[in-house]
Parts: sequence; structure tokens; C-alpha cells
Amino acid sequence: MTVRHGLEDVPSDVDVVIAGGGPSGLFLAADLEAYGVSSVVVEPRAELDWLHPRAKTTNARTMTHLRRLGLADRLRAAAPIPVEYADSVAFCTSLVGHELTRFHEAFQLVADRYALQPESGQQVAQPVVEQVLRDHVASRADAHLVLGAELVDVDLSDPDQVVAVVASGESVRQVRGRYLVGADGVSSRVRKSLGIRLEGSSAGKSNLGLLFRSEALGAVVRHDPAVQYWVVGRRYAGMVGPMDLDGTWWAIVQGYDPGRPEFADVAREEILRELIGADVDIHVEAEDPWTARMLLAPRYRSDRCFLVGDAAHANPPWGGHGFNTCIGDAANLAWKLAADLHGWGGRSLLDSYEAERRPVARRTIDDAAANGTVLADDYIEDLLDQDGPEGDAVRAETARSLVAAKTSEFLSLGLVLGYSYESSPLVTPSGSSCPAPDPVRYEPTAAPGALLPHAWLDDDVSLYDALGRGFTVLVDGDGPAVDTSAAAAVADRLGIPLTVRTVTATGGSFTAGWEAPSVLVRPDQHVAWRGDGGAALAVALERASGRGASSGAVDGIGRRGVGAALRAGSAQRT
Repeated sequence: MTVRHGLEDVPSDVDVVIAGGGPSGLFLAADLEAYGVSSVVVEPRAELDWLHPRAKTTNARTMTHLRRLGLADRLRAAAPIPVEYADSVAFCTSLVGHELTRFHEAFQLVADRYALQPESGQQVAQPVVEQVLRDHVASRADAHLVLGAELVDVDLSDPDQVVAVVASGESVRQVRGRYLVGADGVSSRVRKSLGIRLEGSSAGKSNLGLLFRSEALGAVVRHDPAVQYWVVGRRYAGMVGPMDLDGTWWAIVQGYDPGRPEFADVAREEILRELIGADVDIHVEAEDPWTARMLLAPRYRSDRCFLVGDAAHANPPWGGHGFNTCIGDAANLAWKLAADLHGWGGRSLLDSYEAERRPVARRTIDDAAANGTVLADDYIEDLLDQDGPEGDAVRAETARSLVAAKTSEFLSLGLVLGYSYESSPLVTPSGSSCPAPDPVRYEPTAAPGALLPHAWLDDDVSLYDALGRGFTVLVDGDGPAVDTSAAAAVADRLGIPLTVRTVTATGGSFTAGWEAPSVLVRPDQHVAWRGDGGAALAVALERASGRGASSGAVDGIGRRGVGAALRAGSAQRT
């Protein structure tokens, strides 16, 4: 057990010190440990805050990252609401009124086998995700979670290490690491110590989050199950959804302003009953006024210090991308830190983290901000809840407007799966380029930089299951022969973990979809190159590791030799 309350027995030397034990910090520690890299996670919260659930959507991409660590099934088992319960977001005039429209397979919620990733999405509150990650980190020998402690100072004077000063109560301890990662949220102490400020703006409207219990509400709801009900056309507008199937609900009242007459001195129960449309029992357990922010750090790195998650960006919640973008940051950084620490990563590898992830955050923030310009309180129309032809006509027109305005919020496959690292210095262009960015449309492509197009090899085996922990060359079993010997020689010479796998598609060949008989896939499941092997593959492997000619000379700082455990687990060639 490596969860500690207090600083006793905390290691004084680790590979990576992580400030912040939210989702991104915990995932980073778990992913690093799988690569054979030790870490200490310093988290001020001794207990999780179950009354403020924050994020509620774990998308298909994040679930696939969790699958890599063996945690997807654990999270689904811990989630109070199974995927089979509901796959949609509904818009209505109240929970007992007229339904206007519905977005099916919202947030990639698919109960059956998902075609586009090994895992579909999962509706689950952030504290549940954090508990699953805490439990996992607690079971790992080289990932140390220290609760009830915080990073209070950083000494960066040594060019070969960082020294973090950690405090818990009256106790103070120094922890040395080769790298420091700030995963400590929007108010990040690490970011501030580096002199980096988030830049951006806040939304013009505020919101009121509420967590409440109601024994009767579940039986009163007139509509089919949904993970969110957006209530429009009433005095109060916003969202209501189940936290579990046992009477706990959440709500977000949009356009909240305590200075306006309709909110001043009004009981929260009255606001909720207006949203619901019925006089049901309500017990408010927590409330949280908040305003969406669109903030982005100008830099993600300073020497041996990196920013991930909310320390690097603040995303509006519309579309559920914030927490998922944080996990994407951690997954991108983990393998690069491991490569550097194990000695096979080149100088440009760590610099590529900001080059790849910052544009993803910029695009996601912008799309979420656009979604936030049209909210439930923008649809105030007296006739929406009126029966008869006139009401039907208004509801039909409102439904068309909602579909036009909100599709990119709930069916955002282009953001979740269609982001690309095409311009990364680690990627070798080949063939056609990635499709133009679109928040909704996702076109699977093996263009270098894109996410590897998914396929099922049989009923239970995903193409992603064929990937090693390091780099993988996938060879189409129905395509022409591919010479991987030059790449194998480079991998042996530089200590790069490389797996070569021959795979066979069901109902066709991979060559047509890949536009090549083989693809080089990075540890984070993005394509680094495609082609027919030979010397070009070897050159692409060097470039993808940051050690190619275009990446500059190999950086000798911070090397400790090839990690035997990583190589033993990932260097097989079959």
C-alpha cells in the first residue's frame, strides 16, 4: 500500500514529482509506473469531495486510455449508472412536460461493442474516477500517493534535478525528482512558481450547481431515461440528471445571478421544482455557483517542469471535454518522460509535449466556448409548453434550432477522436493529410499524426490490444511483405522498445484503409509513419523517438540507461 497520510516514509528521491492528485496527476502516476518510472503524487485533499461531482462524462478516448492500464472495467463496475441505462441527452420543457429533441449516443455512450474505439464512453462522476485511480496507485510499488500534503516550494537551481518542498501540517520534507509536473489545477502553485499565467476570459453568464436527493423524482419523470435533461422555456432553465439510480440528482441552473429578482432570496427547492415541473420531495445537499472560464497557458514547459490538465488550461464544461483533455495531456507526457528517463528519447521528445497538446486544448476550449453561447436559458418561449397545433409548431422550430446549435456539444466525435499531431516534429508525413478539423465529423485515417483507426480483430480482441507498451509496427497480414529489419536494428542500437505485429482484418485488408501495408504506432496510439518498411521505417522510428536528424543531437542530460523492465515487456518482435 503506497497511499500515505503525512510525510513519514515518503521517498526522498523519485523520477517524477507530481503536484496534484486529481485525475490528470493520478493517471500520470499510474501510466508512468507502467513504464517503470517512479513518482510521488502530492495531494492536499485527504478525502474526496463527493458533494461536488464536477465532471460527469468519461469519453471513449479516456476510457481507452484507462483500458491500457487495465482500469476501464473497474471504472464501469464502480459507476452508479451503467451505460445500458441511457445513451442520450434530452431537451424538454420540464421533466414532466414536452420533449423537444434528443441526442442519441451522446458522449459516445454505446451499450454494445463500439466500432470507433476499444471502449465506449461512461457516465460517471469525477470522484468515482479519482477513487478508482487512487486505489490503483495504492496498489503499485513505484507510484506513491501522499494525501493531506501540498507542495509549498520548488528549488530549480540544480540543472539535473528539481527539489520539491512538501508540507503536511507541521512536517516539512524535501523530495528530489528528475522532473516536476504541475497537475495542481487552475490555481497551480507550480505554474505560478514558473512565472506562467493562464490567459483568456470568462463567460458572461454564471451558473448554479446543485446536488440533491429526491425519493419521488425518478417515478415522476415523463420522458425516457437520459443522462441529462435540458429544461428550456421556463422561468428557470438548465440541466437535471441522475447521479445514481437511488435518488441522488444533480442540476445546473444556467444564467444564475443572485442579484436578479428571480434568484434573490429564492429557495433552491423552489428553483428545482420549477425545473422539474412537479412538487416532489427535495433535499439539497450542496450548491456551487460557478462561471465557465476559457483559459490557456502560453507555455506548458520550463526546463524540468511541466504543466498538465487544469494547470495548463481551463475548459468550459459544455461538451464534457475538460477532464478528458486533462487525461489526454497526461497520456501524452507519460511515455515521453519514460523515454527520456530510460535513455532512448531524444532532445525534441519532451519539447513535443507542448507542441502537440496545446493546440488540442486551444481547439477544445474554443468549441466548448461556442457551445456555451447557446444555453437553455436562451430558449424562453411561452408557447413551448402549450398543447395544440400552435405549441406543436413552436416546439418543432425550437427542436430544429437546438439540433443546429448543440450537435457539436453532444456528438463531438471530431474533437474526441479526430484531433491530430500532424505538425509534430515527431511525425513523418506520408500520403494524404489528416482531414480538416471538424468538431462533429470523425473520419478515421492512418495519416501520420492521427489516432490509429480502430478495428475489431474478433469478437473480443481490439486492434489496440495488439499494440506494445512502446512503439509498434503493425503489418497487414493480407498485404505485401514488409521489411522491418532496419527498424529492429535501430531499436536495438538505441534501446527503443519496439513490437512488430502482423494483424489480419476481418472482411477486407488494412492496407486499403491505412493507404500502406504497415504503420508505425506510438505508445499513445497515434500513427507516427506509414509505408512499406525498409530504411524509411527506420528513419521514421528515430524521428518518432526524438532522435532523428531533424530532431537535433541526443540530449545526454537526465539519462540513466535503458530500463530493463520496460524493454523486457515491450521489445518482443513477432
